[in-house]
Amino acid sequence: MMDLHDLLTTDGIIASLRATNKKDALQELAVIAAAKTGLDAREIFNTLLQRERLGSTGLGRGIAIPHVKLNALRGIVCLFARLEVPIEYESHDGEPVDLVFMLLAPEDASGDHLKALARISQLVREPSILDDLRNASDAASLHFALTMVASSHAA
Repeated sequence: MMDLHDLLTTDGIIASLRATNKKDALQELAVIAAAKTGLDAREIFNTLLQRERLGSTGLGRGIAIPHVKLNALRGIVCLFARLEVPIEYESHDGEPVDLVFMLLAPEDASGDHLKALARISQLVREPSILDDLRNASDAASLHFALTMVASSHAA
């Protein structure tokens, strides 16, 4: 079982992201991802936009998991952002999104990429976890909520 603890570092958690729409949110996250990976922010952003054109990564219940594969990436990178104000995201249920998990994976990481997506999807099915994420006071408590749950459910 892939553990979010391995993927999500405290510096990859944004407790309060300002974005007025989906493009804004993806652009902000692409800049943060670029700083973490050394890749070009515009390339990350454009790849994310192309993925969204295939179909929204908004799952419903306020959650989105934009995810792409990038050639130059060495390992899986996961960011989590809680938005200051929920945004329209073309989610399947029409609800605005306030919790975003962004997953970037190397081209050849199909198995791990899918495991990470499955792990996040499993996590966000728990209403109590969503409450914890929406009520956490800062990045450290968000990290705790995301990773403690991962460990306790793995047991």
